[in-house]
Amino acid sequence: MSSVGLLYVGAVLFINGLMLIGVVPGKSAAILNFFVGVMQVVFPTIILIQSNNDLPTIFGAAGLYLFGFTYLYVGILQITGIDGEGLGWFSLFVAVCAVVIGALQFTLVGDPVFGVIWWTWAVLWLLFFLLLGLGKESLAYPTGWFTIFVAHLTGTMPAFFLLVGRYETTTGIALVVAVGAAASLAAAFLLGRRGIPRRNPSTHEGAVVSPA
Repeated sequence: MSSVGLLYVGAVLFINGLMLIGVVPGKSAAILNFFVGVMQVVFPTIILIQSNNDLPTIFGAAGLYLFGFTYLYVGILQITGIDGEGLGWFSLFVAVCAVVIGALQFTLVGDPVFGVIWWTWAVLWLLFFLLLGLGKESLAYPTGWFTIFVAHLTGTMPAFFLLVGRYETTTGIALVVAVGAAASLAAAFLLGRRGIPRRNPSTHEGAVVSPA
């Protein structure tokens, strides 16, 4: 994923997390989801057209569609009020793909940091599946907080390291990211129990999410 695309993944996940905990209205969040969703569909399409069947390039672009379609799906749900069950089951598909892509980052690409990042996204999309696909509404607030934390841990921060040319990938850094992700998940469930949102989130408002 490009540094610019990753930066906006952080932005839209942050907004979607705020939507899930009831701070940002669904229709307001839909606008950014449309912007980023279109970007994450148009850009990889251009990349594929220009790839000349280069497999590493195609592999890099493929994951972008998972994010792009998710954000467009979210935007449509927020505007139309359609039930989010379909997005929930799509999120299960994304979660499985993220596990596979994460494993390939370790083995094929040799980038353990993004291996951990993709597996963190797999956990996030699994929560979206449980919340939207299976209707586990008690997970709305924990999922929202985890989305907020993951937005910066896996989107904003690595994007800035890439933008300034300071990105490094080592096993040690990957372990730090993994610990950060685990701590974020624990904190999300703690805050999810204590937090009192400004608005009551619904399954439709929580039809969020986003990897890259």
